[in-house]
Amino acid sequence: MKIKSYLTFYSLLLFLMIAAVLPACKKDRESSSAPVILSIKNYAASPNDTVLHSAAPNGQYVVITGDNLQNATQISFNGVPASFNSALFAPNSAVVRIPDMQFSKIDTAKLYIVEYATKAGSTTFSFKLGPAAPTFAGISNLYANPGDSVYVYGSGLFFIQRFSYRGTPIQSFKLDTAGNSIGFLMPATTTDDQISIITKSGTLNHKIIATPVIAGITNENANPGDSVYVYGSYLKDIQVLTFAGAPVTSFVSSKNGSSVGFILPTLTQSGPVSVTTPFGTATTAYQVNDVVTGSISNWDSNFNWQYWGAGKQTNGNPNFSGNSSTYFVLDIDGLSSNDGWPWSTNIPMNAIQWVPQSNIADAAGNWAFKFEVNIPKTWKGTTVNIVSGVNGYMARWEPWRINATTTVPYSTKGWVTVTIPLTSFRASHPELGEGMGASLTKISDLTGDSGNTSCIMYIHNYTLSAASFYGAVDNLRVVKIK
Repeated sequence: MKIKSYLTFYSLLLFLMIAAVLPACKKDRESSSAPVILSIKNYAASPNDTVLHSAAPNGQYVVITGDNLQNATQISFNGVPASFNSALFAPNSAVVRIPDMQFSKIDTAKLYIVEYATKAGSTTFSFKLGPAAPTFAGISNLYANPGDSVYVYGSGLFFIQRFSYRGTPIQSFKLDTAGNSIGFLMPATTTDDQISIITKSGTLNHKIIATPVIAGITNENANPGDSVYVYGSYLKDIQVLTFAGAPVTSFVSSKNGSSVGFILPTLTQSGPVSVTTPFGTATTAYQVNDVVTGSISNWDSNFNWQYWGAGKQTNGNPNFSGNSSTYFVLDIDGLSSNDGWPWSTNIPMNAIQWVPQSNIADAAGNWAFKFEVNIPKTWKGTTVNIVSGVNGYMARWEPWRINATTTVPYSTKGWVTVTIPLTSFRASHPELGEGMGASLTKISDLTGDSGNTSCIMYIHNYTLSAASFYGAVDNLRVVKIK
C-alpha cells in the first residue's frame, strides 16, 4: 500500500510539473517567432474593409494582418512611430492609427515602408503612404526676367524627382515645408507653355493658359499720334500688335501684363485690335476707327438727333481737343437734388436699329452700348442715364461711384471710350428707383422683337445735394463685343 501511495504521489507531481511547463513552452514558442505582415486593410465595416496598397495620412485607422503581431514594441510608418493600444491586438491582426507626419522631414530611405517590431524580432512591409499626386494652383510671375525668383504654387509638392518649367529643366529649386510651392530662378530661355513636375506620388503636366485677353481700349476712335492703351490680361511678351489693321511696332506693356500702351499710327481703314503672344492671339469682335457700325447717333455720319435737348459743339473748344468731328456737349451746373430732364441735359435720338433682327436672340452680354466721352472737369454726384424707348430699361453710368458707400472724383485726359454691356440695362424698381430693378436677360426686352428703338441719354442727380456735369459725348453706338 505504501509503494502504491508513493507511485500515486509521484505521478501527480509529474503531471503538475508538465502542466506548469506546457503553457510556458507555448508562450516561449509564440514570443520567439518574429512578426510577419501579410496585408494592411481599411479599418471599416464590410464591404469597405478591403486591402490597401496606398493611403494618404489623415489620422485614419488601419488593420495590419499577419502572424505573431500581438506583442508589438514599436510600429512605424515612413519612419514615424505610431501610438497604439495593445488591447486592439491579436496574434493575427493589429489595429493601428496612422500617425501624422511632415513629409518635408521624412527620411526618404524609409519612405513607403512599415516597420513592425516585437521582442522576438522585426519585419518591414512595403506600403505607399504619402501625399496625394501634385496639383497646380498658380505662378507668382509669369513674366519674370531671367534670374528673377519665381514660385509655382500647388499641393503635394514633395519628393520631387524632376522639374521643368516651360521646356527648361530646373536643376536647383526650393520646396516649402507644406508642399505648397516650389521656388526657382527664372531660366534664360523657355521653349513652350508646359510645367512638368514628377514626384514619388505622381506626375503633374500643366499647360499654362495665358492666352491674351482684350477687355477694352481707352479710345477706339483716337487720332493718329494720340496715346492709346489696350487693357486686359496677359498682354506681355507681345509678338504682334495691330490696331485697325495697322501694325504697331513700338509699345510698352505693364509689368503684370494688364495693359499695353502705344502712340497710334496713321490709320487707313477700320478693323479689329489684335494681340499675339507666345501663348496665343486675342482679337476684338468689334472694329476700331469705326463710327459707322452699329451707329445710334453722331453729328456727322449719322445725324439722328431729335433737334431738342443738348446743344452741339465743334472741335473749336480747347476743353475737348482731340476730336476733329462734331459732338454733343452737356453742361449742367448745380443740378438740384433728384432733378433731371432739363432742356440742356438731354441727347434724344430717333428710333434706329440697335441690334440686327437676326441677332435678337443673342446673349445680351455679347452686345454693348458704346460712346466716346471727354470730361475735363471733376465729376462727382450726377448720373448719365441711357434709356431705351422700349419698356423703359435704363443703364446708369457713374464711374465716380466705387460702391454704395465710396465715391471718388472722376475726369478723363482727353477722349475715352465707354463700354456698357447690354446686361447693365435694368428695369425700374418701385422702391429702389429707375434703373435699379431686374437686369436685362433678353435683347428683345430692351429693343423689341425688331431690334429697333429710340434712345435718350440724359443727366440726373440722385444725390442729396446739388451737383454738376460738364462733358462732351460722341459716336453713340451698339456693337457686338463677343
